Amino acid sequence: MSEETSNKAKGGFARAEAISPEKRSEIAKMGAAARWGGKTLRATHMGELKIGTVSIPCYVLEGGIRVLSRRGVSAAFSGGEGGGGAKNNGGRNLPRILAKKSVRPFLSNELVAGANRAYEFQPPRGGRTAFGFEADLLPMMCETIIDAERADALKNPEAAKIAEILLRGLSRVAIIALVDEATGYQEVRPKDALQQYLEMIVAKELAAWVKTFPDEFYRNIYTLKNWPWPGMSKNRYSVVAHYTNDLVYERLAPGLRAELEKKNPKNEKGRRPAKNTQWLTAQIGHPMLAQHLYSLMMFQRLAIAQGYGWNRFVKMVDKVHPKKGSTLDIPFPEDDE
Repeated sequence: MSEETSNKAKGGFARAEAISPEKRSEIAKMGAAARWGGKTLRATHMGELKIGTVSIPCYVLEGGIRVLSRRGVSAAFSGGEGGGGAKNNGGRNLPRILAKKSVRPFLSNELVAGANRAYEFQPPRGGRTAFGFEADLLPMMCETIIDAERADALKNPEAAKIAEILLRGLSRVAIIALVDEATGYQEVRPKDALQQYLEMIVAKELAAWVKTFPDEFYRNIYTLKNWPWPGMSKNRYSVVAHYTNDLVYERLAPGLRAELEKKNPKNEKGRRPAKNTQWLTAQIGHPMLAQHLYSLMMFQRLAIAQGYGWNRFVKMVDKVHPKKGSTLDIPFPEDDE
């Protein structure tokens, strides 16, 4: 371990060394035994916790237990990939990002035990049973991701930034909720007031973090097209501007591209005097753009990781972010030729 590793990280390694595999297994068994005697619970209420571009299903189970969808929590930190984590060392239910071997030293006993105590429950509308983490584990997961990234054990700055933004947002919503409870305002406030407040905070944070059209967005286009990447200092192929219009402005809102080009017409040299993004509002337009770009980059990364080419990537985007007013594509076999 380097001298630059934080004291918190050192503490994490010490905790991991103190917890044997047998102890982790014992923690998991204790959690399972304490879970209502193995009974499958019934969810009495359900909703969606919206965080950036991800929505995490949330539930209240009988007995007043608040849980977040295990799959939804995992997806929040992995760009849409759900699922659990490793099935060893007492961490079988952890989100995939926390199940990495390099992150284990940063896992607290409380987090491991809580993850292994994931509740199996029946959703209000019936169907297959689902699994959920107790809601208060989410801030602990965020703290663990941040600590691991700072110690260079995670190597996923995007996930760490999401965790940081989410942690700040949740803390600010918590104080608002406490004031509302203390004053009695919670009885008269709109039903989704706190959710809207959280969405606003996260959207503003994302907008400040995601550079307008990040370098990665263009680099990934070149990778998917199998073109050599010249770097941002060189002029990009002119067709990339067409791809940008297609992937971004045609999909953000109906008529947005036409309205932006109307406000920002080309001059006699065929150039626009300003960037189209300069005409987006700070309150709504830029947060929408930031979230959309982040979502596109998640699809780019997934396509690249799966070895897909440009055509298949665009088909993926079409399914989730269709162009406004477009017709659905005929489902012919995928072809990247």
